[in-house]
Amino acid sequence: MKVVVAHNRYREAIPSGENVIVDTEIGQLREAGVDVVPFQRSSDSIGEMPAARKALLPISPVYGVDAQRELSELLKREQPDALHLHNPYPLLSPWVIRTAHAHGVPVVQTVHNYRQVCSSGLYFRDGHNCHDCRGRVLGWPAIKNRCYRGSAAQSAIMATTLAVHRPTWRSVDRYIALTDKIAAHLTDYGIPSDRIVIKPNGLPDPGTPEPLGDGFLYGARLSPEKGLGLLLDAWRRHPDGSLGPLRIAGDGELRPLAEQAAAERSDVTYLGPLDRAGMIAARRASAVVIAVPTWEDVLPTVILEAMSSGRAVLGTEVGGIPYMVGTGPSAAGWLAKPDPESLAAALPAARDGAPLAAAAARTRYQQHFHPGVLTPRLIAVYAEMSRHAHR
Repeated sequence: MKVVVAHNRYREAIPSGENVIVDTEIGQLREAGVDVVPFQRSSDSIGEMPAARKALLPISPVYGVDAQRELSELLKREQPDALHLHNPYPLLSPWVIRTAHAHGVPVVQTVHNYRQVCSSGLYFRDGHNCHDCRGRVLGWPAIKNRCYRGSAAQSAIMATTLAVHRPTWRSVDRYIALTDKIAAHLTDYGIPSDRIVIKPNGLPDPGTPEPLGDGFLYGARLSPEKGLGLLLDAWRRHPDGSLGPLRIAGDGELRPLAEQAAAERSDVTYLGPLDRAGMIAARRASAVVIAVPTWEDVLPTVILEAMSSGRAVLGTEVGGIPYMVGTGPSAAGWLAKPDPESLAAALPAARDGAPLAAAAARTRYQQHFHPGVLTPRLIAVYAEMSRHAHR
């Protein structure tokens, strides 16, 4: 089986870590014997483009002239069984779907965010969840509020792109929804449920978990939607030292909050930005990983990493987190409403119940998020689409 994987590598991809997830999935497919042909563009290359190509960039989200020509040549040469699309913006454009169909190649798309409707992809702006563009033919609120890259002009282009490509999105042969919430988003958009498959991202198995450490780890981009302010508000409702240590890793505009908390309390340590090895070490030293975004986070990689490493999770009841953590005795941890009182009440339970929840987290990873479970399901989707292709 041969599959073309199309993806715009974007330094600010939403959710963060999307490039890593796509690379990981390509590796898993190749290990399973699939012939993967990457068709990827990087937004980092824009600065090196000739002036003539830069002049065409404003229409790239709508059409992407160079990308369509190059993809057409690739499809003629490779004759793949399917095209798997991830993020198309800004250099590929959804038009790759039409180009693939013109060559008789079915299209599978993994939906990593809410960009079929929302210009930013987040359903979040100005510190709160926002659905103002849902149900509109043209996303005027996105233009008014400069939702795409802080620019009214670029927001207008993205809103126009979403309006123009509504029929394009509805022609995708099979959607991969990472969670039940993404599936509901697609259904609300008008995609028939029989064209949606729920299949989350997975991570390679890191092996037998290390013995539990102590306390809590919060590792994320330090921006408002990731919930650092919420966490610190909840944490301060407990006496210093009563919950064990809280380690904070990451960088961003809210870094002063982390530094201030570490200066004020003996049980808070700010680790700064960490590389992969540093995050592994910090996770190993902890018992519970905290993921408390206030936006509708789709599938936080930090939770996948925690479960695969046998670490319990304390998360907020938003986006795909309930799907990931689960409920009942087999849950990978605890869920709290995204408010300080609810989160403060959950912290002692997480402190005391970490050993049992950690074992359940590892089991949940093995049963639902392991490549051995997920990769065959993705290959089955490719095979089904290939059988129905019209060449």
